[in-house]
Amino acid sequence: MPEKKQSWLESYFRLSESNTTVRTEVLAGLTSFITIAYILILNPQILSHPYEIMGDQVMAARISNGVFIGTCFASFIGTVLCALYAKVPFVQAPGMGLNAFFAYTVVLAMGYTYSQSLVVVFISGVLFILITAIGLREAIIRSIPDAVKTAITPGVGLFITIIGLKNSGLVVPNESTLVSMVDFSVWRVPGADLSGVNGAIVSLIGIVVMAALHIKNIRGSIFIGIIVATLVGIPLGVTSFDGFSFDIAGKINDFVELSFFNLDFAGLFTGPSFIDSLFALVMMVISFSLVNMFDSIGTLLGAAKQSGMIDENGEVIRMKEALMSDAISTAAGALLGTSTVTTVVESSAGIAVGGRTGLTSLVTSLLFLGSLLFAPVVGIIPSAATAPALMFVGILMLGNIKDVDLHNMENALPAFCTVIFMPFTYSIANGIAFGLITFCLIKLLIGKYREINPLAAVVALIFIARYAFMTLG
Repeated sequence: MPEKKQSWLESYFRLSESNTTVRTEVLAGLTSFITIAYILILNPQILSHPYEIMGDQVMAARISNGVFIGTCFASFIGTVLCALYAKVPFVQAPGMGLNAFFAYTVVLAMGYTYSQSLVVVFISGVLFILITAIGLREAIIRSIPDAVKTAITPGVGLFITIIGLKNSGLVVPNESTLVSMVDFSVWRVPGADLSGVNGAIVSLIGIVVMAALHIKNIRGSIFIGIIVATLVGIPLGVTSFDGFSFDIAGKINDFVELSFFNLDFAGLFTGPSFIDSLFALVMMVISFSLVNMFDSIGTLLGAAKQSGMIDENGEVIRMKEALMSDAISTAAGALLGTSTVTTVVESSAGIAVGGRTGLTSLVTSLLFLGSLLFAPVVGIIPSAATAPALMFVGILMLGNIKDVDLHNMENALPAFCTVIFMPFTYSIANGIAFGLITFCLIKLLIGKYREINPLAAVVALIFIARYAFMTLG
């Protein structure tokens, strides 16, 4: 019986042709899962955080429950598509940066509800399926100038970092300077509230542990760091066991009522003008689509180069199938209550230990499904323990700044706008928009308009229309 199973795996995934074995692929799948497991904790917290900020703690907790289960299912669907359809060793899960865009730009800044925002993700997923099928998605990706494209990843890194600093309590509001560092000397004041300082300490310990484990090449450094920070938070009063619950039925109930096929199409058109509501929806779909396209293509290229899955033209082998997989999983993820599902950079972890085929992804997908068993413990993990993960991912993404051309001003200004506008306007889309707009304007003013791709110019004009006619909050 085991021989037949191995024979089927060998023939379906062509293991020998890829110079790999079942054992190597299983180990690679496990490695990828351990590396990305933190998303199961972080994604529910990010998507529910706007309601926490707005003071609706009950709704925040219920959405967190629903999003956890939705994240497990959506990640399983996306990764199993990579395994059985695209046959590539890539992992799909809700993307960091994309979930922040969902929570802090669409819900918090623009005022959409959780259910309405899922509609935007669903439509963008359907759009991805259509444009991927006809090849337009690849054409749009290729039209974006390198000056902007290379700046997106470090820009998202800074955006994620500022969210992590805020959630950790290390950075606090200040009327005079906009922001400042938490006052660590508050412990000297009798009767002072130490929760903020203690949370900041927990976050500092968490990020140092993550860095140390990463330096030692220990897989799952982010996940382990979150667990260590959670444990450190117990004696400091940061970690509370109030959220620990074996009420799986209650979590499933929250998933069914709030997340599962709960898309509020009608709510998107309750504004004073149908035209304004429709235009706002179109702009948000475009924004989501742009962010997801650059996030997924950057990850695909990076992971493909690492695994040798690049053809003689520099294109990712089976790229269309991989892009179609994340398009389908984005639409499916919205129906399951989570933000945009995309190919994640943590795929590189499994590839680094030898993963070369879809069997790697198959193993990871099954582990995502099994993660539903961990639902009871997710609620006890504080934001101070997950904030270091945001900052640490920010470090990794900011490392790509070395690829940004900051010496030639024709490229430097668009790249600078792309990087800086993301964290300082709290929006990934704004960074991409101003990068594209400034690139096109510079080329026009210096007489190099022929270097502007017509498709990129169209996208820039759409962004200009968005700012001129759409209220952002």
